[in-house]
Amino acid sequence: MLALTSRSVAGLLLTASLTAQADSSITTRHLTLCLERVASGLEHPWGLATLPDGRFLVSERPGRLKLVTPEGDITRVTGIPDVSTRGQGGLLDIVLHPQYGDGEHDWVYFTWSRAGDDGTATSLSRARLAKGHLENIERLFTQDRFSTPGRHYGSRLAWLDDGTLLMSIGDRGVDPERAQDGRDHAGSILRLTAEGTVPADNPFIDAPQIDDEIFSLGHRNPQGLVTAEDGTPWSTEHGPRTGDELNRLVAGENYGWPEVTLGRDYATNQPLGKNSAPGMRDPVHVFEGRFAPSGLTDITGDVFPGWHGNLMAGGLASEQLIRLSLEDDTVAEREVILDGEIGRIRDVHQGADGTLYLLNDASDGSLFRLLPMTPATGSPASCAS
Repeated sequence: MLALTSRSVAGLLLTASLTAQADSSITTRHLTLCLERVASGLEHPWGLATLPDGRFLVSERPGRLKLVTPEGDITRVTGIPDVSTRGQGGLLDIVLHPQYGDGEHDWVYFTWSRAGDDGTATSLSRARLAKGHLENIERLFTQDRFSTPGRHYGSRLAWLDDGTLLMSIGDRGVDPERAQDGRDHAGSILRLTAEGTVPADNPFIDAPQIDDEIFSLGHRNPQGLVTAEDGTPWSTEHGPRTGDELNRLVAGENYGWPEVTLGRDYATNQPLGKNSAPGMRDPVHVFEGRFAPSGLTDITGDVFPGWHGNLMAGGLASEQLIRLSLEDDTVAEREVILDGEIGRIRDVHQGADGTLYLLNDASDGSLFRLLPMTPATGSPASCAS
């Protein structure tokens, strides 16, 4: 019989209540939070971006892009390329150009799994959004090798402060050694210009055995990616059976997979690699159990008192949202904020209003908003009291 902890029972009850009503409260170590459902009826939502007018763009893995109003109204955006939806493939992450809204830079960037003769590859495109339709679509980049099976695409995007774009690509799930092959984009974080070309100061420009696009290598399947307020890029990536990592991304570094990992073999539960090795960078944090990270953001502004600079990491199999307070490269405080309340967390995003928005990975998925209760009254700023 499955043993339920008090926290998991609470999570089941809260999930049931969210089905019946939009609003619930969450008690954390420092804050009481309000969790509200903004919109429902999304099919396996994957990525989230906020438009200047407050509307949301939400990608659905089956190959659809949705426009969601703050009131929860949903319309479909047309013009998406024909994506491969085999396995874990589909329409994946989505971000706006950092200067979106000035007219000249009104580009929507998105990653997707592109089919070819030898399988699929992670691809990056950009387009302009006009009256519910994508136009002027440009395919900017596709990883250098199409392969099977259809998994471990990675496929998160994050802008650096210098206007270049980081893009994660997983090891593609069948030959982990690809992550150590510098002539293969699989298992790496790439750094590209806004036009999809190679920045002149990329770390491996003069290294003949490593592709120019590569920023860092030795990654398994990075599905969390954010540039923090201080300009530091962070990533969360799936280990195999445990060993999920939080990494501080440094140009030119090798993060070890599959030679260095705290993960274990799925079949035997035996260790797969070394704990550490010279020339390979250790993770800042290894998540407990089978966290299955997807979605990562940092807290800026003053909406969440006491949490400024903290990282918020979402988990799929764990169904958790975890807060990590960092001091240099050390996790000083770790707290589970959500634990089963909304199911599998696919993306975590701080909106322009400073509150947190989350997507859950389900056939009938939703967009949720998480914000503090108003301290003076005990009532949420937006949720019903």
